[in-house]
Amino acid sequence: MAAEEHLHHERITFRGARGARLVADRWRRPATPERGVVLLTHGGGQTRHSWARTARKLATDGWVALTLDARGHGDSEWSADGEYTLDGFVADLYAVVDTIGRPPVVVGASLGGRTALVAEGERPGTTAGLVLVDIAPRVDAAGQARVRAFMAGAPDGFSSLEEVAEAVNAYSPRRRGSGNVEGLRKNVRQRADGRWYWHWDPRFLEASTDEQNFAVDRLLRAAGNVSAPTMLVRGSRSDMVTAEAANELLELVPSARLVEVAAGHMITGDDNDVFTSQLRDFLAERVQHADRVRENG
Repeated sequence: MAAEEHLHHERITFRGARGARLVADRWRRPATPERGVVLLTHGGGQTRHSWARTARKLATDGWVALTLDARGHGDSEWSADGEYTLDGFVADLYAVVDTIGRPPVVVGASLGGRTALVAEGERPGTTAGLVLVDIAPRVDAAGQARVRAFMAGAPDGFSSLEEVAEAVNAYSPRRRGSGNVEGLRKNVRQRADGRWYWHWDPRFLEASTDEQNFAVDRLLRAAGNVSAPTMLVRGSRSDMVTAEAANELLELVPSARLVEVAAGHMITGDDNDVFTSQLRDFLAERVQHADRVRENG
C-alpha cells in the first residue's frame, strides 16, 4: 500500500467523436519513468470506477492508467440523440487515442472489449496491446439475455443502497464484496425523489438490442486483423463466453494468450486480485517485450 500512497490521481476529460465530454481518471507515479499508457474501458451499464483498484496497481508499476466512462455512462455526457451504436463507441475510442497521442494498451470488458477489438482490427496500430475481458466475437445468447434482464430489472430504481447491493448479489452471488454498500454510490445516481438509479442513460439499454452492436461477422473480421499483443481473460463460470467461442478467437489471433479466472462474466468484481495479477504479468512480459523488439528493429 505504501507505493500507492505516492500516486498522483486526477480527473480529466476527453472529447468524443461528436465533441461530447468523456470523463476519465488518471493515475500515475510521479518521478518514475513511464512504461506506457493503459486505457481501461468498462462494460455496458458499468462505470470507470470498476477499474479503480486495478488502475492503482498498474500505476505503481510505472504505467499511466486511465479509466474512462463511455458515452452515456457515469460522469460522461449522454448522447443527445440516443446514439449508442458500436460505431459510436469505436469512434469515441479513436478520438481518445488520438488525444493521448500514442497507442495505449486497451483493456476492455464486454462492451469495452468489443469496442477495442473492432477499433484495432479496423485501424491496426490503434493499440499497443489488447486485453479482452470475458468477451469474444461470438457470445452466448442466453448469457446475453441474462445481462440485459439484470440491467432492465429496476426501471423504477431502488429505495436504498442496500437494495442495489441485493440486486448485484443476486446477479453475481459469488462476488467478493466488502460488505460496505457505500462503495456502490459511484455506480448509481440519486434523483430528487430519493431513489437510486443505475448511472447510465436508459436509452443505452434500448440500443443494446441492435444486432449491429453484436455483428459477429464484423467482429470476426476485426479479430483476423489483430497483430498487437493480445490476451483474452475468460471467466471459467462465464455464461457469456463459452470455451468454444474463446478457442475461435484464439484461432483468429494465434499469438493471443488465454487466461481463465474462477469467475463469472463480471470478472473484476468476482476476483479482481487474480485478474489484476494476470494483467500485470501480461503487460510486463508481452507488451514490453514487443516494444523492445520494435525499438531494436
